[in-house]
Amino acid sequence: MSLKIGWIGCGRHARQMLLPRLSDHDIRLVALCDSDRVAMASTAQAYGVEDCYNDFRDLLRHPGLDAVGMAVGPAIHQAASIAALERGLPVFMEKPPAATATGARDVAAAAQRARKPVVVGFMKRYSSGNRIAMNLLRNANFGPILGITGSYLTAPTYFEGEPDYTGFFLHHCVHYMDLVPWFASSEFGEMSVRKVSPAPGRLLLHLGFTTMAGAIGNIVMGTVQSRGTPMEEIRIMGDHKRIEVDNIVNVELHRDPPFKADNPSATLDETVDTLTWQPNFTAAANEDHKGYSGLIADASAVLRGESREVPTIEDGVLAMVRLERMIELIGS
Repeated sequence: MSLKIGWIGCGRHARQMLLPRLSDHDIRLVALCDSDRVAMASTAQAYGVEDCYNDFRDLLRHPGLDAVGMAVGPAIHQAASIAALERGLPVFMEKPPAATATGARDVAAAAQRARKPVVVGFMKRYSSGNRIAMNLLRNANFGPILGITGSYLTAPTYFEGEPDYTGFFLHHCVHYMDLVPWFASSEFGEMSVRKVSPAPGRLLLHLGFTTMAGAIGNIVMGTVQSRGTPMEEIRIMGDHKRIEVDNIVNVELHRDPPFKADNPSATLDETVDTLTWQPNFTAAANEDHKGYSGLIADASAVLRGESREVPTIEDGVLAMVRLERMIELIGS
């Protein structure tokens, strides 16, 4: 049976990234909510939705809902998810789950009281390259992780009008506050931050860290690059092994190959030489390498009551705690 869902938020992100994936996973959009009547009317027409609301409280009273989804903003994420949980409805929400770690904890407490799941949209876990990297860490005898470095940049225009960088922290940096500890399978230990800001709205920061499991690392984030260029890379280092993910789709597993120049019989050895993977963008297959389809696939299963490894509200709480710790260091 189709999962009947009410959706809050008809902005560009929801329309372009999330809503198109619902029908692929047997989710039926039956009601919409947004304060922007024009955007909501356009979305309703595109998906054949007849019931539209301007207040999420009214949407939650729509008869026959199986679950609620939302991509709005942190304040409404918190309020609407708690209200949905109080009505016994499971929730899918985009990140961040709230504007503060305290707000995220309130959502987690509501989920625990209702005994209903809340799935948070940390789709970076589902990006093709990141998923391959995590499977290698788990299944390829990689060994202990010694170091992780990452770069995740954006442009100042993406957060125009927010010189305090609130949107940048909540909507951008929060991704790596989830992704890096997920890769490390460990909580951050020590943290230090260096920053440079050449002009209002332009920020570059380096977060140095250790993990409780003994790894060291560095994350570069900022608003000083063009969104028209690749701006994301991950390096995960072990003992004589290294995984590299560039632009979320190019993956390399480096191991411990012998030198080949002086060996006339040198060849490629699948047990030690570098393995690489790139997607074939010329293929007819409509693959979602950013990860939204995989995220919605698992979320739909969890909203139906199945068990899947998904980013939960508890993960959202941890990401917000880490983010606030980083922001405090930036201001110190």
